[in-house]
Amino acid sequence: MTNTIQDNATAFDFLPNHPAGVCAPKGWRAGNVYSGLKTYGAGKLDLGLLVSDVPAAAAGVFTTNVVRAAPVLLDEEVVGRGLAQAIIYNAGIANACTGEQGLVDAREMATIAAAKLNIAPELVLVTSTGVIGHLLPMDKIRQGVANIEPVYGESAGANASFCIMTTDTRPKRCVVRLNLGGKMVIIGGMCKGAGMIHPNMATMLCYLTSDVAATPQYLQKLLRELVDDSFNAITVDGDTSTNDSVLLLANGLADNPVLGAGASAEDEAKFKAALNAIMIYLAKEIARDGEGATKLIEVRVRGAKDKTEARLAARTAAGSSLLKAAVYGSDPNWGRTIAAMGRSGAKFDAGKTDIWFGEVALMLSGAPQPFEKAVAVAALEGPTVYITVDLHTDGDGSAIAWGCDLTEQYVVINSEYET
Repeated sequence: MTNTIQDNATAFDFLPNHPAGVCAPKGWRAGNVYSGLKTYGAGKLDLGLLVSDVPAAAAGVFTTNVVRAAPVLLDEEVVGRGLAQAIIYNAGIANACTGEQGLVDAREMATIAAAKLNIAPELVLVTSTGVIGHLLPMDKIRQGVANIEPVYGESAGANASFCIMTTDTRPKRCVVRLNLGGKMVIIGGMCKGAGMIHPNMATMLCYLTSDVAATPQYLQKLLRELVDDSFNAITVDGDTSTNDSVLLLANGLADNPVLGAGASAEDEAKFKAALNAIMIYLAKEIARDGEGATKLIEVRVRGAKDKTEARLAARTAAGSSLLKAAVYGSDPNWGRTIAAMGRSGAKFDAGKTDIWFGEVALMLSGAPQPFEKAVAVAALEGPTVYITVDLHTDGDGSAIAWGCDLTEQYVVINSEYET
């Protein structure tokens, strides 16, 4: 399905779940194999290469966890140089908490990929996801890379989105098309994540590719800004990870006026809107696919002192285990919402606060409102539950956060140790 989204002069075509994903932009191809790394779901893809025909401007945002996986350390070096041409990725083993050998293995992965693609190792990013504390079986990775033949097209992009999955129940991908300076520009994206998801960032990997021409400095500044309202606005279980990475690579093959180096303000606004849309879509797909989840929770806060406090309130409510459990049971216990916000650090007066579940007003000006329970229950039974809170402070801060309900299946999934 293609949707044309227009906001003033920022029109673009939005293609959710488009199979081409990261292979949609000009000059991007991928190859994926099963190498035996993913011991659960044997036979599924678990090792892949994503490569551009030419070096690309590179940007990245990474986990704030002080325990950082070896690939994160390597990728920060690559992004710091501003150029990359390929990503080697694996699922099943995170290569986290693996000591010096983990970093040696991550660097070897880059070297193996570079040799296969005939590019410099310094242009290769590495991402890993899976179980923490296991060394990578490098013999399997060497053999797997030897069997990879990156190709263009929808099947390559679709396979890549499956290859990075661990406890995800479905692939998460998207494509956006827009016109910049008379040139067609494409952004493709894919991500993975279902557990250990929480702002700052979560156990997730996101890959964003484009054929746009842009400076690395422009991309880095923009990516860091947009992460706050997308991947830092989701939560599944309150746990952050060792491997979180959002990577943005742009190879310039669209030949548009260079963003960050002479392009018009209008073009930069268009690209920002399009990138923001794809990042929010992918972030919401992660929350929607939270481990064991049956519902996406969207918490909207307005009337806060400023955006920072609105974010605190929204994200704390979206991450409340009590609220998540209530949503799972379709229990309109709105007190859990305001209680969570009260401990968020946001400053507000509960006596002025309004709360709605869907279109049902449950609290107005701090006072509980009479409501038909069946109507309130119905507001919690759809695939997406909307909670709106107006704090009525003197400010106009607003923010959105996304979470999911908490089910018995989350415990089942996370009590089964994969080896």
